[in-house]
Amino acid sequence: MPELDVCPPEELPPGRTKIVRSGLLAVCVYNLDGELYALEDRCSHDDGPLCEGDWDPDEGVVICPRHGANFDIRTGEALTLPAFEPVATYPVRVEAGMIKVELP
Repeated sequence: MPELDVCPPEELPPGRTKIVRSGLLAVCVYNLDGELYALEDRCSHDDGPLCEGDWDPDEGVVICPRHGANFDIRTGEALTLPAFEPVATYPVRVEAGMIKVELP
């Protein structure tokens, strides 16, 4: 299974994010209170960038900068309109001093 190197864990402390790219795919890795989550940087409402918007590290919610749809960072579930379909999430692990995202 292909994987994407993100960064060493110390470069992504709690409350921070990092967007990484693999070809046309952009993925954002979030550190929510020490737990790492990755989701596609693409709003399911209009295919625009998602992860460049605001996010709430306490609630684990990202807010689309274009139309304000909210998504659960942990599951990719759309929480508010205008989005109603989830966004893709990816497994994340730390191995050999590197955060890695497993890609499909």
